[in-house]
Amino acid sequence: MREADANPDVENLAQAFNVSRETIDQLRVYQSLLEKWQSSINLVGPATLSQFWTRHVADSAQLASLAPPLARKWVDLGSGGGFPGLVISLMWAGRPALDGGSVHLIESDGRKCEFLKTVIRETGAPAKVHEGRIEEICQKNPETFGGVDVISARALAPLDKLLFMSASYFDIHTIGLFMKGRGWQEELTACEVSWNIGLEVVQSKTDQDARILVCRQPELHQSGYAS
Repeated sequence: MREADANPDVENLAQAFNVSRETIDQLRVYQSLLEKWQSSINLVGPATLSQFWTRHVADSAQLASLAPPLARKWVDLGSGGGFPGLVISLMWAGRPALDGGSVHLIESDGRKCEFLKTVIRETGAPAKVHEGRIEEICQKNPETFGGVDVISARALAPLDKLLFMSASYFDIHTIGLFMKGRGWQEELTACEVSWNIGLEVVQSKTDQDARILVCRQPELHQSGYAS
């Protein structure tokens, strides 16, 4: 790590998640844009803005190792300020083996979409922004969203509702990486009412109370969705 990267949070991130110097540089551009736009758009919790590296980037970066090694198409639902989708796309940019891979960021708020597009333009991240409702975007772009490898979401909705919104993006090989806080067990219990699902629970590396729910092949019970 260069002297300019003396921030221990940056050093820890780079070592823990194998983040290259080039990616760190792009993440710094991202951080600068986030701080600039945050004054007019609520992209992250104001109290967490100073925790860019530890709370937002590291939290997002941990998903990279959970994705299939040859994953090429990643869909991030309700991207907001870009976590985890933009972070993943910047990490992917430094992996030549995934040339042609891309991250699709789905967000319904037009202002947040403009922010995401600005970061992509300034960093060259291999990502594309789709403005609209999650359920509708897939229906309108079936070719784009066929063969999705990974679906991610962070602090978006309870698991049962999240599965309902994302079900059309799943293929037989797709995995969902859904980031959940301390109420994750209650969400699982509620989800069992409506869904059959292949599930693995992974301990978060950044929050001892949080979990990453690795979901496969969600199937709605014949009784239908319980809202």
